[in-house]
Amino acid sequence: MVTLTIDGQEIQAEEGQTVLEVARQAGIEIPTLCYHPLLEPYGACRLCVVEVIRHGRSRLETSCTHPAWDGLEIKTRSPAVIEARRVVLGLLLSRCPNVPVVQDLAREYGITEPPFPTDTPDEKCILCGLCVRTCHELVKADVLNFSQHGPERLVGPPFLEKTRQCIGCGACTTMCPTGAIEIVLEKEAVYKEKPLGPTSAIWVPSMQAVPRVPVIDTDACIRFRQNDRTNSEIADACGACEMVCEAGAINFEQQDEILELDVGAIIVATGFEMWDPHQLSQYSYGKSPNIITGMEFEHLSNAGGITGGEILLADGRKPERVAIIHCVGSRDHNAHPYCSRICCMYSLKQAHLVRDKTGAEVYEFYMDMRAFGKAYEEFYERVQEEGVCMVRGRGAEVEVLPGGKLRVKGEDTNLGRLVAVDVDMVVLSTAIEAPHDADRVAALFGLGRTEDGFFAEAHPKMRPVETNTDGVFLAGTAQGPRDVPDTVAHAGAAASMALALLDKGEVTISPQTAIVDETLCSGCKTCIALCPYTAISYIEEKNVARVNEALCKGCGTCAAACPSGAIMARHFTDQQIMAQIEGLFRVLEPEPVEVGR
Repeated sequence: MVTLTIDGQEIQAEEGQTVLEVARQAGIEIPTLCYHPLLEPYGACRLCVVEVIRHGRSRLETSCTHPAWDGLEIKTRSPAVIEARRVVLGLLLSRCPNVPVVQDLAREYGITEPPFPTDTPDEKCILCGLCVRTCHELVKADVLNFSQHGPERLVGPPFLEKTRQCIGCGACTTMCPTGAIEIVLEKEAVYKEKPLGPTSAIWVPSMQAVPRVPVIDTDACIRFRQNDRTNSEIADACGACEMVCEAGAINFEQQDEILELDVGAIIVATGFEMWDPHQLSQYSYGKSPNIITGMEFEHLSNAGGITGGEILLADGRKPERVAIIHCVGSRDHNAHPYCSRICCMYSLKQAHLVRDKTGAEVYEFYMDMRAFGKAYEEFYERVQEEGVCMVRGRGAEVEVLPGGKLRVKGEDTNLGRLVAVDVDMVVLSTAIEAPHDADRVAALFGLGRTEDGFFAEAHPKMRPVETNTDGVFLAGTAQGPRDVPDTVAHAGAAASMALALLDKGEVTISPQTAIVDETLCSGCKTCIALCPYTAISYIEEKNVARVNEALCKGCGTCAAACPSGAIMARHFTDQQIMAQIEGLFRVLEPEPVEVGR
């Protein structure tokens, strides 16, 4: 540990720290435009100069590069320091007179006008070099560099030409203190102004996630993109998250693992996926950044989102008129014929948020308002009282007008005529559907699926959380569309059924199972491929099939398909079935009746 004095305050510091780091830890602010803790400092902007006094000698030094030595005396606001910063800020303001961060700093030091005239009033680059060092030291792409000398000095790729070396990671734009660098996207890119999704490569999937652990999107992460681009030759690209993680929880070498566990019960809670509205071209989704889905609206209105919870258009303005279209992909034979159940209520909630945050006019195009839950009807009435215009009829088409406005066309069944309204934003209340890999999960656990793609329960009324596979239960939207209260209740029922099964300690199986007569089995394996419950296995040593009676449900598929007749269904042999038929159709002779004498 070393001891130094900053502005009369005695401070303990660790060896190797710079004066700037020590001052910031002590709450002493020193201005700088070229410093970032992930990069090696080199004092390019000269704003962080301080007066360093040692052994009676005083001199000006950049605090971001000067080490914190024992016995140093530092003055951050002495007259010499103030004058040096005034000179630097005057030069920066003359170069970039319209950059807000430079204007604010200059104003703090009494400079309101540039001391020298400029021919480039729109210049934003202060030549701090943060972008160059980021591209070299963090990203390892080596795309940006300085070119030319003196007042003609510039920052850009080699020969200031387009280059394939740039991976478009955006790290330079994040580091740039003045906003001088922008990523130019292709015209056909969707949501180029304000992407309504994760704004970084490492993020928490959901604010309510349990456990609340961030994940790395390898498709967006600079490190993984550089590794893919160079066939893993660059192994140390970026790693900023690893540098700042105090817990040391970042491991770029971690791979997916397959764990085998012995369990007594399984709860399938695979959830749902949001339907892609690109499949219905009449809604023009993707043709305007102001046509968004309900999920994207949630990202937009979330306090932790890209706009801090403000509901804004792509150009940053607040909308004046918003249309919300229900049943996009639901109750539609061109998409899903079923009702998604959640759309009406989340659309009403979003209408309430728009009215509360922006005061904009809101138009709800709906077919039928299905406010079925507790206090749902009351909320529906509250939203109407807030001034939301309810249009009963499906929104049939969204047209993007030349000026950027959106025109929603539909039918008002109450008025009995077609209507159209021009709005600034359209929110599509999209359907929910079964996960795309539900068929793999169904095959893994021997589950049935209904026509809509969700997993089938054993009985829709008497056994809504059980499946035809013992020990496997359904929870939430894995079984079908449902809202949060219903999902919680359904999941609790599934958990209680699993606990009851485990607490029992033993399993009672049905006596109606299949059995293989191994003397007749030819080992053709036909039954193995047909068994929906994977209850039949092949015994190589004996070249025969064998039934696992704990898995078998006695459906009879194998018995019907066996070419050698080696499989029988217990209690359903030919003799037993024939006896039952004879019993049904046997005519009983009438018993003799005694006639009284």
